[in-house]
Amino acid sequence: MNQTKMSTTDAPPNPAFIFETLNAYQRTAALRGAIELDLFTAIAEGATDVPAIAARCHASERGTRILCDYLVINGFLTKEANTYGLTQDSALFLNRKSPAYLGTTVRFLNSPHLMNAFQDIAELARRGTTLLGGEGSMDPEHPMWVDFARAMAPMMAPAAEGIAAIVGADKGGKCKVLDIAAGHGVFGIAIARHNPQAEVTALDWKSVLAVALENAEAAGVADRYQTLPGSAFEVDYGRDYDLVLLTNFLHHFDLPTCEQLMRKVHAALKPGGRAITLEFVPNDDRVTPPVEASFSLMMLGSTVAGDAYTFAQYDQIFRSAGFARNEIHELPMSPQHVIVSHK
Repeated sequence: MNQTKMSTTDAPPNPAFIFETLNAYQRTAALRGAIELDLFTAIAEGATDVPAIAARCHASERGTRILCDYLVINGFLTKEANTYGLTQDSALFLNRKSPAYLGTTVRFLNSPHLMNAFQDIAELARRGTTLLGGEGSMDPEHPMWVDFARAMAPMMAPAAEGIAAIVGADKGGKCKVLDIAAGHGVFGIAIARHNPQAEVTALDWKSVLAVALENAEAAGVADRYQTLPGSAFEVDYGRDYDLVLLTNFLHHFDLPTCEQLMRKVHAALKPGGRAITLEFVPNDDRVTPPVEASFSLMMLGSTVAGDAYTFAQYDQIFRSAGFARNEIHELPMSPQHVIVSHK
């Protein structure tokens, strides 16, 4: 989408960007509604004009026309004369019949609990911490993480494949893996699928691990997949792991807490073992790239002290925890990066 940008000294003042931003909640609601109506799948299956789309989605023609036009304006659909089509991204990620379908993610990303965390940004800024109470999204056994495990697996599948490639899972050989805050389990499962000698231990809350076990069974790796319920800060990991996975976990905590956890991870690895961290990693300026840098606000709203950290910050705390060196890797089709830390 080509959005209007805030005016600069080289352009005359224009309130359009302010107007668009104050109405941006409608963009979220429109995409959520289109997913609920299965509108993208309808178009993929040949319903391409308003009467056909409306009939397929059980919606009014007026509502369908306005919604489709809005989705064209915002870059989710194309339009030629009175015919609508899918963009490349919509065809791949929003058609329910696509193997890369991401429509399930709306159940977590737009869940009332998560969205309510951002109802009063001014007060968030005043306090510098979540308004959700307790430990925010990190309250023990929080039910939102079951929703996360069921909804977010499709979005994480490409990153899981990328990590399996980075660690050389296809090379095989005995490999003992600890997957911390495993959630849906797709990261450990991907390694187990690529390496028939990999043994995976998934750590998370008991209710969340039930989802990971379902996914391990579906992937055919349940015989090499065990669970370790509890808090990553409290349970005994065991020893001599070749790999410890920390995927989308460290950003929930402040840096001293991350270092505390990484010392525990370091102790659980065998000599030469590796910790694999998946994170949103902004540049040192903390405002670029926009997706990675914006993730700090997500942590302000939903956690007590979490943040999006730069590679320099991760490198420092990992070295302080005892790791010899840290390497950062890009992932295809993802705004996230993988940090490989060597014991």
